[in-house]
Amino acid sequence: MSNNRSSNNLLVPQARAALEQMKYEIAGELGIQLPQDGYYGNMTSRDMGSIGGYITRRLVQMAQQQLAGRQ
Repeated sequence: MSNNRSSNNLLVPQARAALEQMKYEIAGELGIQLPQDGYYGNMTSRDMGSIGGYITRRLVQMAQQQLAGRQ
């Protein structure tokens, strides 16, 4: 039987809105139209993976800039 706990819990729950906004910004930059109804079943894995990859890159860049500013 599977456990219903997700390992993808946000450490800062308020960050969810910022991540959602970032998802739409990046999709727009890539020319990918996200459905307004929130159903992503018709989206290609390639498109969704591209969005996720760019989100990760941007978050890493932000963290690196933050760390560089502390030194």
